[in-house]
Amino acid sequence: DDEKVLFLSDILPTGWMAAENAEIEPGDIVAVWGCGPVGLFAVQSAFLMGAGRVIAIDHFPHRLELAKKFGAETINFEETKTYEALMEMTGGIGPDACIDAAGLEAHGFFVDNVIDQIKVSTFLGTDRAHSIRQAIIACRKGGRVSMPAVYGGFVDKFPLGAFMEKGLTLKTGQTHVQHYMPGLLQAILDGKIDTTFLISHRMALEDAPKGYKMFHDQQNEVTKIVLRPDLASAA
Repeated sequence: DDEKVLFLSDILPTGWMAAENAEIEPGDIVAVWGCGPVGLFAVQSAFLMGAGRVIAIDHFPHRLELAKKFGAETINFEETKTYEALMEMTGGIGPDACIDAAGLEAHGFFVDNVIDQIKVSTFLGTDRAHSIRQAIIACRKGGRVSMPAVYGGFVDKFPLGAFMEKGLTLKTGQTHVQHYMPGLLQAILDGKIDTTFLISHRMALEDAPKGYKMFHDQQNEVTKIVLRPDLASAA
């Protein structure tokens, strides 16, 4: 089935590498910011690598429900404060590993995120770094931070002091897709990894403009749209 291996081209290896860069050890508590496609694959990968608990953070209910299907605990940052919730869920210590799968698309309501949005809209800044800041602040001492998320330029208010004082390790970079593809393909063939859960819609190739608009306007309901040449247009 082509759809089972479709995401080998990018987002599955990205989610896998994100979890690998977090250096997950058996029983670890892992927090993932962002339940988009990469974040959801990072959740799945973290469990496959032995995480004891995974905490998924987002504000789209449907995407949080998808994370729950893998066994993740969830935080809806529109309903609760992320840092306080993470401290409560980890006994005041913080997660062993944090994965920023949100990047410059991160949403939030803290003062720093509001300031970031103002700077971006007035061309005084380039990125909203809310999620990576939270990951560094929340991660336990000696923990690991993985950043598969995209940032386009310069970042203000990077908590370098906390990063150094806590002795954190940060890994990031473009995904090595070709490196991971053979192993992940075999895992799919062996039934160890499911990718099709991410497909929310299937559309004819000629309906691609409608699909892109749906993806932009309906982020809660739409996770991935597969464009198929063998489907008739709905127009």
